[in-house]
Amino acid sequence: MSELKTCFKRVDYDLSGLLHYIDIGDIGLPDIQRPFVWSNAKVRDLFDSMYRGFPVGYLLFWENGQTNGAKQIGIGQKQRVAPARLIVDGQQRLTSLYAVFRGKPVLDADYRTRPIAIAFRPRDGKFEVTDAAIRRDPEWVADISELWASGKPVYQLVKGFLQSISAKSPLTEQEEADVAHSLDRLFDLQKYPFTALEIAPSVDEEQVADIFVRINSEGVKLNQADFILTLLSVFWDEGRTALEQFCRSSRIAPGTESNPSAFNHFIQPDPDQLLRVAIAVGFKRGRLKSVYQILRGKDVETGEFSGDRRDAQFRILQDAQAVVLNLTSWHQFLSALVGAGFRSAEMISSQNALLYSYALYLIGRNEFRVPEHLLQKAIGRWFFAASLTGRYTGSPESVMDGDLNRLRPIRTAEEFVRLLDEIIASELTNDFWSITLPSNLATSSARNPELFAYVAAQNRLSAPVLFSHKRIAELIDPVLRTKKKPLERHHLFPRAWLERQGIDDRTAINQIANYALLEWPDNIDISDSPPHDYVPLIKARFSDSEWEAMGALHGLPTGWEGLSYHDFLPRRREQMALIIRRGFETLSGP
Repeated sequence: MSELKTCFKRVDYDLSGLLHYIDIGDIGLPDIQRPFVWSNAKVRDLFDSMYRGFPVGYLLFWENGQTNGAKQIGIGQKQRVAPARLIVDGQQRLTSLYAVFRGKPVLDADYRTRPIAIAFRPRDGKFEVTDAAIRRDPEWVADISELWASGKPVYQLVKGFLQSISAKSPLTEQEEADVAHSLDRLFDLQKYPFTALEIAPSVDEEQVADIFVRINSEGVKLNQADFILTLLSVFWDEGRTALEQFCRSSRIAPGTESNPSAFNHFIQPDPDQLLRVAIAVGFKRGRLKSVYQILRGKDVETGEFSGDRRDAQFRILQDAQAVVLNLTSWHQFLSALVGAGFRSAEMISSQNALLYSYALYLIGRNEFRVPEHLLQKAIGRWFFAASLTGRYTGSPESVMDGDLNRLRPIRTAEEFVRLLDEIIASELTNDFWSITLPSNLATSSARNPELFAYVAAQNRLSAPVLFSHKRIAELIDPVLRTKKKPLERHHLFPRAWLERQGIDDRTAINQIANYALLEWPDNIDISDSPPHDYVPLIKARFSDSEWEAMGALHGLPTGWEGLSYHDFLPRRREQMALIIRRGFETLSGP
């Protein structure tokens, strides 16, 4: 048995030394941690603890045995190309401190630059998040970054602050001394001591991740996607960068004359989500655990690692990722969702269903050469069914692994489409439509896959807004930017009226079956009137045929306004289930 050895050493720093090492690029941020910057309130609390002389925890570094693969803190180029130490634990603290002490913005989780402004009141040593009122109050140092980032001598800054505060209210000599002392104490936080544990470079990524999880009870457990993204940074940094650029562009609406981008109204993907799609496309695997070993060049039979094997596997991933990041394919796929009746992120209950449907779309398009008009319908049906049934809600990797395994014997476009339809048919049986779906609609959840499928079906059936001649699809267009939402969810049996009838259970009152999308003026007009009062007034605005057709497309039983609430709910759920089925069936065929 080999002798167990300690894999770390202890090193003491002061804060100014740490900031200097970050400045020159000697300390960097490893890719195993997600991009994250504390809220300004949390940064305020950190400074308060340091100012009071409290301990704020140790840091965990990893001595870098690689020549690349680490991000830098802050914005701009560093002197060193590759950092000597990577932050494993304490990234939020150091990133926040760096931003404040250097007066520089950092990249947040949405890939946007963000400044951090913390204020300090010397009279009582209080820290606060800077706001407009604080900036107008001479009692406050509105942005403490000025103490260190301005380059001015501290005595000059103290003198200027004392003049400013004295203009509002004269200070005694003792008060001036106390304020000066508080500012000196704040300035000297750059000498604050930190202890770091530095892990040896011989420790690999998986061990470092394990150490991180074991010592950081508040940390998010690192998963296989994190490991693979780390490998991308080490062996294919251009690929990791391309993923991040795609994700960033998906979050920023382009201008009128901008180049094509990944921006859309359905999803703002993260790199690990697109990575899963690329793994599914390239390796036909839903589970990522085995793929991590493959990408490291491991032979699954011998357990040996090979650089050539690793390079060959990365070429597969590179080709797959190029397919995933193809903007034409991306937007064509999203148009299939629109064609299926889904219009925006507000109608997406499962991002897994969207991403795995995208993987299947890419496989159908690039491997089986399914004609686009057939593929659009097939993927529209697939997403509708996967979303409605919650196919990828529990154990999504295992389910996707099974779906991909079923594709292995497939050779033609016809077989691909037929397989998807066979899987759908096995889920959407007559019992599902007549028993399971109405039962699932007995919920008050506002974000419910059955509800989203219902609205999508209404879009497919060109349903009008209830009590209106306008179409639902026209008024839920995500491109619309109105001061007030054109459609509102309204209780058909108003809550106040039901409560007056002795029905005060919110779960019963807020049943999906008691809601309909109305234009907001109608919503206001109805107010708390019961259906048997307001329906006759509204009905007069429509012909008999218009009223009947509109009611049918909203699952409203004939004469529903005269039903008791408890009789109304189950009958409407049955009708809503029929509408979902009708809408889905419009996606069938070529």
